[in-house]
Amino acid sequence: MPTQLFFRNIKILFLLAIPALLISCGASRLPKKIDQEFEKAQAFEHGFAGLAVYDPEKDQMLYEYHSDKYFTPASNTKLFTFYTGLQVLGDSIPALKYANFNDTLYIQGTGDPSFLNRDLPESKVYNFLKEAENLVYVSPSYTEKFFGPGWAWDDYNDYYSAERFAFPIYGSLVEFDFNDSGKLDKVLPAIFKDSLHYSEVSENNPLIQRNLENNRFEISLKKEKIRKWVPIKYSEEVFLKLLSDTLKKSVRITKQAPKELNRTLYSISADSLYKQMLQVSDNFIAEQILLMVSEKLSDSLKTRIAINYMKENELKDLPDEPVWRDGSGLSRYNLFTPRSLVALLRKIRETVPEDRLFNLLPAGGYSGTIKNFYQAEEPYIFAKTGSLSNNHSLSGYLKTKSGKTLIFSFMNSNFTIPSAELKKEMQHILEMIRDNY
Repeated sequence: MPTQLFFRNIKILFLLAIPALLISCGASRLPKKIDQEFEKAQAFEHGFAGLAVYDPEKDQMLYEYHSDKYFTPASNTKLFTFYTGLQVLGDSIPALKYANFNDTLYIQGTGDPSFLNRDLPESKVYNFLKEAENLVYVSPSYTEKFFGPGWAWDDYNDYYSAERFAFPIYGSLVEFDFNDSGKLDKVLPAIFKDSLHYSEVSENNPLIQRNLENNRFEISLKKEKIRKWVPIKYSEEVFLKLLSDTLKKSVRITKQAPKELNRTLYSISADSLYKQMLQVSDNFIAEQILLMVSEKLSDSLKTRIAINYMKENELKDLPDEPVWRDGSGLSRYNLFTPRSLVALLRKIRETVPEDRLFNLLPAGGYSGTIKNFYQAEEPYIFAKTGSLSNNHSLSGYLKTKSGKTLIFSFMNSNFTIPSAELKKEMQHILEMIRDNY
């Protein structure tokens, strides 16, 4: 009887060990299989690809393919911006610096993008300004140029190229609503109604075209219901007119306040900003985050201040020095390696609890920019996309069927095929990793 019990227990242990053994064998053969996919898949013949996969529990890189090569990251740059905000801004967003002097409220912008932004929660800034008896705006001593280095200037009319500004309003966009017959029903902010000019409809005319240098909008009416957003062209005059009209009160401007602006008004939670930036890849919010960080570090709104601080302090141990020029990834000057993005994602995971982090990131098949990709019964990809013409990257976290959470960065540059073909092959490789580790 003892002998029978012994062999029975051995059999049970053997059966329990089989799944782990199979996974281990599959995992040991997987790097070679992935290599073969890169070699034989036609999608990778038309460009340059790189992949890094890391196991944080083992502190081990599981797979690398051109992981030390530089790629154009596009919106994967927002992961650097996200980590910068986490390290500097705290839990709430600084909306204004201010001081009361006699019966006058002096305010100065910090770069906060949330004021009357339709995509973000309502803040208390509007009521705070509305209640002021006399309001004076103090222009910053130094602020950033309206476009970032390496941006495509001819995208100026597109919503994703909203201008950077110290005190943006309405997300720095003008909203146009057309009804079913093509008639323009609404313009918001309403002050731009006087800046509309109508032209003949033709195939070469866009529906709305703003002048490059000012807020003159050329409208070509078409018989369709549509909503469009076009960036505001800022100047001090435009800003004052816009803020005065919004608050229904006069606002003055000065270069110097009579006393130090030593108080800060906070607007919304930082996570609400990060979620909008990461889920829908909001370029405007990303750029403004770096301006807010630079203001907190130096009282100047300059992107380079935030980037230099992070590179010299929080990111000096990355495997490869990042070539980092803006907050959003619109700049084609940005260059990162897959293994450096993995190292960054490791830092983020050590800073943010997993439940909170996965709620902020797009989830494959469920939310954000990968809602229609990487579908499964349960999300297994939580990651940030990055897309510019001929470039596409995906970097984030992968949950395997064995219960592991891996960190990965899959980058592609200079391809000439439709991105859908590339994404299909990327998904195939990521599913192999999910099923075998």
